[in-house]
Amino acid sequence: MKAQLLRLGTSKSPVVIIDEFSGGAERIARIADALAPFPPSKGDYYPGVRRMIGGADQEAYSYVLDTCERAAPFVGGAFDVEGFDIHEASFSVVATPPHQLQAVQRAPHFDSSDQNLFALLHYLRVPAGTGTAFYRHRSTRIERITKENLDHFVTTAGRELASRTQDPGYFSGSDDVFEQIGSIEGVADRLIMYHGSLLHSGVIPRGMTFSSDPRHGRLTANLFIIGRSST
Repeated sequence: MKAQLLRLGTSKSPVVIIDEFSGGAERIARIADALAPFPPSKGDYYPGVRRMIGGADQEAYSYVLDTCERAAPFVGGAFDVEGFDIHEASFSVVATPPHQLQAVQRAPHFDSSDQNLFALLHYLRVPAGTGTAFYRHRSTRIERITKENLDHFVTTAGRELASRTQDPGYFSGSDDVFEQIGSIEGVADRLIMYHGSLLHSGVIPRGMTFSSDPRHGRLTANLFIIGRSST
């Protein structure tokens, strides 16, 4: 494994990048293939299909446990936690064409205002030009959403986005509402880790194949963990 630690924006938010994470991305992708077809994602605005992984999915869940074990030293070092619990795990494929996106899916988002929730994103099969980008909301200067700034961010950003005509595609680069503070290329067997509260968006090129079949689409494993502090 080859790891690096970035600190993004004025908040210096840690983002960990680990290349050659598993040594077998295609083997893991075939585990996902065996669980297809994936159902449409519900309730979280993910633009595609998502197969949740539970204890009954023996091979897939073994992969989740192994991923957490491999990632644990990096989680502890970057986020200053002594341990963590698995909150949620899934295989996911971006499958919504740009013209079918809802308004909320065309802007950077966050996963939770809980500062102890961390995202582990493992790229398995990824077309060229894809990745993950991170953002600052220009007018409030917010990069990470907290319980204290949540209402202010939602109200302000909502008003700004409603007053303009949004591009019908996936968010890309910077605009007058959001400023990109970092971008990570999607590479097979690269795992990245970041605060779920950090504003982010998938980098999805217009010419990508929006297949819901994990054998042909943008396939990732998405894990969320809850950190336990020593204090």
